[in-house]
Amino acid sequence: MNTSSATLHTSDAAPGRFGGWFGRAKRSIDALPIHLPVHLGSAGTTQTKAAPMRVLGFDQALVWVTIALLAWGMVMVYSASIALPDNPRFIRQGYGPYFFLTRHIASLIVAFIAALLTFQIPMKTWERVAPWLFVVSLLLLVAVLIPHVGISVNGARRWLPLGFMRFQPSELAKVAMVLYAASYMVRKMEIKERFFRAVLPMGVAVVVVGMLLLAEPDMGAFMVIAVIAMGILFLGGVNARMFFVIAMLVVVAFASIVASSSWRRERIFAYLDPWSEHNALGKGYQLSHSLIAIGRGEIWGVGLGGSVEKLHWLPEAHTDFLLAVIGEEFGLVGVLLAIGLFLWLTRRVMHIGRQAIALDRVFSGLVAQGIGIWIGFQTFINMGVNLGALPTKGLTLPLMSFGGSAILFNLIALGIVLRIDYENRVLMRGGRV
Repeated sequence: MNTSSATLHTSDAAPGRFGGWFGRAKRSIDALPIHLPVHLGSAGTTQTKAAPMRVLGFDQALVWVTIALLAWGMVMVYSASIALPDNPRFIRQGYGPYFFLTRHIASLIVAFIAALLTFQIPMKTWERVAPWLFVVSLLLLVAVLIPHVGISVNGARRWLPLGFMRFQPSELAKVAMVLYAASYMVRKMEIKERFFRAVLPMGVAVVVVGMLLLAEPDMGAFMVIAVIAMGILFLGGVNARMFFVIAMLVVVAFASIVASSSWRRERIFAYLDPWSEHNALGKGYQLSHSLIAIGRGEIWGVGLGGSVEKLHWLPEAHTDFLLAVIGEEFGLVGVLLAIGLFLWLTRRVMHIGRQAIALDRVFSGLVAQGIGIWIGFQTFINMGVNLGALPTKGLTLPLMSFGGSAILFNLIALGIVLRIDYENRVLMRGGRV
């Protein structure tokens, strides 16, 4: 390092003689991450050749893990839905064996295009439009409840018709809540120790969203959105005592919702004893057949396409209970692989958020961590339901389950994370965003 310092000093003294050589050295130094020591010489030059791609590029590992989950999900959606055209529910509609696969592929194409467009939008723009996006999501949640506007399926009114797909506003509400809660905490940073001025308005926003979602009803989405808001409040620096009070209020609220609904209480009882004759043929039917599917898979599974439970025994095998088909066809190894991939993905997204906060980009950091909480919590709930660890909830497995709106906003959210990571790398190089 002494030689480097002396050489750099010489370059300042004699720019004409050594300008070309030191110009290249300076560019190599600028390309290095700011937290790494700078070494000049042959070894240092070799190291800096790969640095610009590492610093200015994007998180390639995150992209490849996402693509792996999407590809695996596409294969499993086809495997889980191949027998659905013979199901009495669909036989009158004339669905072919590739109906769900083609729709899933179309959703992936649209989602990829949307993610690429999302990546082009600077985080400053997202921070500016976050409140308006939240208002739009509220209006769409209201529109779902309007007769002859929202689409009702199995007693739930959660979709809006868009011709080529059914749009689910609750998925947009998850992204909108992440962005709105992050921008709210940045705006209220100076008064975050005061409950009524800092936390109460955010609580009112969550309650409004929750009332609209419960009217659909979609308690699963409400749980995810409530956890996103709580997580961002906690990471944003809300007082620990206030956070404990908020958590207790949320627990009491969800307990009251379950206690006031007879069919939700029946789901809890079915979860506690899914094998009784009454529950196995009623509210515990999905759970019992999910456990049978996972049990049949044992360690290595019965092989791709060999699932029996997907043949009209396990309802919604291609959406909410896709993990059960994975467990049956790939066994314990497949389930552990899926858990590992999602765990790595969530951890990486949270790391990008922490990196942004370390660079004094609080909004971007909270957004990334909020998306990590969303994907991690929803994955935890879906896997817990499939494995019999949690009561049945209508939540899909992120990035893998069939569902156009879910895939679309999952990739949009990850596009935002990649944008945050890109801007982090630009700042570490000394650039501006």
